[in-house]
Amino acid sequence: MSAAEILSELPKLTPVELQHIHDRILELEDAQGVEETPELLAAIDEGLRSAESEPSYSVDEARAKITEWTSRSS
Repeated sequence: MSAAEILSELPKLTPVELQHIHDRILELEDAQGVEETPELLAAIDEGLRSAESEPSYSVDEARAKITEWTSRSS
């Protein structure tokens, strides 16, 4: 699965599932020596809030929207 596919699926997850993924990412980052900065944590929190509040689309819906946006006349 590509990163783009994973990212497109995140809005469909529950807050509990997103938190689990967040925790796992932090575990992996710790293993790689990535420092948890306040900016990083704020960005992750904002992403989680966005995933909970923003509308989500299936891959087909997203493709249709992109096609619609890119086919508009300037």
